[in-house]
Parts: sequence; structure tokens; C-alpha cells
Amino acid sequence: MRYFLTGGTGFIGGEVARQLRAAGHDVIALIRSPQKAQPLIDLGVTPCQGDITDQASMRAAMSGVDGVFHIAGWYKISEGTRQEAEAINIRGTRAVFELVRDLRIPKAVYTSTVAVYGNTHGVVPDENFTFAGGKFTNEYERTKWIAYHQIALPMIHAGLPLVVVLPGVVYGPGDPSLLHRTLIQYMFRRLPAAPKGTAYSWSHVEDIARGHILAMDKGTPGESYILGGQIYTALEALKLRGDVSGIRPVPIHFGPGMFKLVAAVTSILEKFLPIPVYYRSESLHTFGGVTYIGNDAKARRELGYTERPLLDGLREVARQDMEQKA
Repeated sequence: MRYFLTGGTGFIGGEVARQLRAAGHDVIALIRSPQKAQPLIDLGVTPCQGDITDQASMRAAMSGVDGVFHIAGWYKISEGTRQEAEAINIRGTRAVFELVRDLRIPKAVYTSTVAVYGNTHGVVPDENFTFAGGKFTNEYERTKWIAYHQIALPMIHAGLPLVVVLPGVVYGPGDPSLLHRTLIQYMFRRLPAAPKGTAYSWSHVEDIARGHILAMDKGTPGESYILGGQIYTALEALKLRGDVSGIRPVPIHFGPGMFKLVAAVTSILEKFLPIPVYYRSESLHTFGGVTYIGNDAKARRELGYTERPLLDGLREVARQDMEQKA
């Protein structure tokens, strides 16, 4: 099969490309930065210079493919701008879907996120759960919610052959996210306090990538599938991380109220001072008592999706982080 892929130089997209190539598929990857394309080229991926906001740059490469994986996304907490988030997560997503429609591509898989359900406050939603929007925790959540509810779902209803996958927290070797950088801060005792009440669905990047390919192979167009992973609080995950690294957990635990209070202060200070990203208001709101979780029973049942235990995955990541530190 021949697939077109956006986000191939990213964390999830790179692993999807690797697994597709390992299975013998031809892969064309949209590339914004040629400097980042060499690992894909080494896999035998065909690079396509372009940008998801520029339909003309994608049209020829997408023509005639068997399927499209739209994985590219803006995922920054307290970094970047609102304009960047909207350009990539909203306008770029619309541009890709319009080409899928216009070129009559048989099937596409779109990488959304359980963050479209917002802060669930401990509720474990399934695909029937609806977050009406309005009050968003961060720009990533807001723009992905708009892309899902105002672009993906309406175009599905109009006949777009789209399958949506909604990962939780994705971790693994090479993870560039703020959450992973926060775990590293903890690992080397640079994190002064940890949040109470915060919880995520955790999945290893290799499992999430396999879930994408299962969605292409077995997913029903028009359906959404949570790729949720195991649910752990941040404190539980930090303890597991401590168990595999030999570093004791952070002794100070703050509840959501304290995080909101500090966030209110830093929201003022960050306008005038260079506040580290971990302590900026959006980061504190995101990590302070928020639950980004989901029930992946549908993906398990219909796709055959599985994920490894968090302890096994964290052991691998901790080993790599220690090697890099050394």
C-alpha cells in the first residue's frame, strides 16, 4: 500500500513511518524542514517538501495514494503563539481534509487527542462523551477541540472517509514534550513539588503508532477511537519513575487550588520577566489537577489495540534519560 503522512518528523509520526516501512508499505512524508528528514529517508520514506497550510505543496504527492495519516500537530504548553496553534491545528487540518475529499482518497486517519474532552475532573469518558467547550485549559486543547468538532466531525457527516484516533499522553524514547521534560526535572531532583489530582491515560509511542495503523486497516470510516492507555495519576507515575530510577518521589504535593493561585501570580509576572516554562501560568493550569483520560474499550474491541504496562515503558525511558545525562 502507498500512504501519505503528515508529521513524519514528529514523535508519533516518525514511529508510524517506521512501522509502515517495516511492514513493506510505501510512505510519502510531508517535510517542512529538510534538515529533519534524514531519519525518514534512511527508512526509505519519500520526502515531499511542503506545509499542511499550503494545499498546493501536498496535492501532487497525495494524488493516488491508498490512504492518508494526518498526524502533524502543534503541541506546545506555554510555548509558541496562538497564531501558530491555529495555523497548524485548525487551518492545516482543514487543508489536509479538503484534499482527501477532493482527491477522493479512500481513507484517512486523523490524530486528535483525549484533550478534546477537556478536563474530565476524574470522569473516564468514552467516544460518546461531549465537552461543549467554552473554558479551555490551554491553546492545544482549544485548537484541537475546534479541529475535531468544527472540522473533522462536520466533514465526516458530509461523507469524508475519516477515522479519528484520540491518544492520551504519549511517552517513549525521544519524547520532546513538556511533560517528559518535567519528568526529567523530577528525576534529577529539580522539581520542587508535584501535583495532586492530575491524571492521564499513558501510552507508549510504539503502541500508539500501532494503533494508528490498526485504525487504517480495521477502523470504520466516520468512527472515533480513544487510544487511551493505562490511567495513572501524576503522583503514581512519578513514583513508578522513581522506582525504576532509584530516585525518591518529590515530598511536597500541591492541590489544584495552590497551582491556580501560583498560576494567577505568574500570569502577571511572565509579562515582564523570563519565567521558566515549567512555572508559566498555562503550564501550571495544565498540570494542576487536570485529568486527560479516556476509556479505550472500543479500540481494544474493534481494532485489537493493546498497550504495554506503564512500568515497562518508563523503565525504558528512564534508562535512555540516564544515558543521555551521563
